[in-house]
Amino acid sequence: MIAELLPSWLLMPPGSAIFILFFSAIITLITSLVNRILVNREQMNAWQREIRAWTADSRKAQRTGDKKLLAKVQKQQSRIMKLQGKVFKQSLKPMVVYFIPFMLLWQLFLIPLFGAGTMAYFPGLSGGYIELPLFMWYLICSFASGTLISRALGVPMGTSGAAS
Repeated sequence: MIAELLPSWLLMPPGSAIFILFFSAIITLITSLVNRILVNREQMNAWQREIRAWTADSRKAQRTGDKKLLAKVQKQQSRIMKLQGKVFKQSLKPMVVYFIPFMLLWQLFLIPLFGAGTMAYFPGLSGGYIELPLFMWYLICSFASGTLISRALGVPMGTSGAAS
């Protein structure tokens, strides 16, 4: 089994917490690199600027009752819907590459190795500690490393593709 291949100190806090921190940072780095390689950021930003401008015009036309602007917005609606579809499609491209391997890593490696046990202890408000299971600790580590890595690589977080 996998647990037998690792030193015992790595299977319980604080070793497990440090392991998950590095593991989540590596996964985040890989997904950020895939995102950077597969998504045309300049094209995405241009499409999103156009969509935002159209949305602002649409709101303004509805708010002011400007019939000329409303006609212009309605004329462009089909094209904007197509652009929104392209943005969505672009943002899903990287997920196709890393989603299945990520799920396999969880199902075949992390869950069998650590299960539902405590990964880390977080200081509580009353002076005690909060026990964090694998999923919660991974989320915290992933968000923290994701912020740092995405800024370092110039890749926006999330799937929206919006410039940060």
